[in-house]
Amino acid sequence: MRVALLLLGFGHVGRRFVHLLEEQRAVLDAAGVTPVVAGIATGRHGSAYLDAGLDATRLAREVAGGGAIGPTPSEHTADQLIAQLVALGAETHVVVETTPLVIESGEPAISRVRQALRAGAHVVSANKGPVAHAYDDLAAEARRAGREFLFEGAVMDGIPVFNLVRETMPGVTVLGFRGVVNSTTNHILTAMEHGEPFASALARMQTAGVAEADPSLDVDGWDAAAKVAAMANVWMGAGITPQAVARTGIGPADAEWAREAVARGHRLKLVASGELGGDFHENRLRAHFTVGLEELEADDPLAQLDGQANALELQTDLLGRVVITQRDGGLEKTAFALFSDLMTIVKSARRRFS
Repeated sequence: MRVALLLLGFGHVGRRFVHLLEEQRAVLDAAGVTPVVAGIATGRHGSAYLDAGLDATRLAREVAGGGAIGPTPSEHTADQLIAQLVALGAETHVVVETTPLVIESGEPAISRVRQALRAGAHVVSANKGPVAHAYDDLAAEARRAGREFLFEGAVMDGIPVFNLVRETMPGVTVLGFRGVVNSTTNHILTAMEHGEPFASALARMQTAGVAEADPSLDVDGWDAAAKVAAMANVWMGAGITPQAVARTGIGPADAEWAREAVARGHRLKLVASGELGGDFHENRLRAHFTVGLEELEADDPLAQLDGQANALELQTDLLGRVVITQRDGGLEKTAFALFSDLMTIVKSARRRFS
């Protein structure tokens, strides 16, 4: 199966994704999948398109070295490239959306996702914005178009939290969730427990490409709030945006609290949570969504997370508490989420064709 890809955004995650495609060539060949990166569009590095396929790994190396992939400003618009992609002879067309999060509105990513679905392409995204701001509309758009809108990389990197519920928990209602879902802030809090300054711990995450392009999204709690909105919208039908999440972040002044918590046998964590209260079956519900610092008992699953580790606890009606933990975060894991979503689309397409 030939799969034509258009990458919208070519930052750390997008570049790691194209390298992963090459590294997983044997897996793709065994599955009978031939991915072709036909186009790449960026805000800062220009754009490029070639029906036969670009040398995406070479372009990734050039951009990582400070180069460009095409004219800047780009001679192609994203809409033009989407139209070219779906006109290309291939069994499946996929737009891979990894542009930076715009916390205020989720745009222009939302419009790009909608345009791709309407044009007949599937969409996979590591951007939290579309799910946090417009999940219901985009999911409905995907159903009408008979296409997939997948976003496993939006929360907890490559750990399949959305697939876990969608594919393996039929009939289960998620009543609440709580978790440590931002790698940057958990790394900083762990570092400050050991006396490292806030600024140097943050700088390490920026150098590694783990922190958001605007690090204030991480340390001010906005990244976690967007993830709360995404989970609430997908699992609870909340229809909220990140602005509806009660939010506090972390700063240098929290170092003393972090060390004192350890002295008491506790851990200080930035906890993201959401819950439904009231009578679910009688439709008398109250929802509460928050991001904030909490001092946790040592036996709390979230208290046992160091460095970039994340964890999410789901409270369900039929399965009770379910905890999923990611001990090692990073770019490769988010890139794997895109790869995983791509393979899900391939499997779905084969079922339709069979």
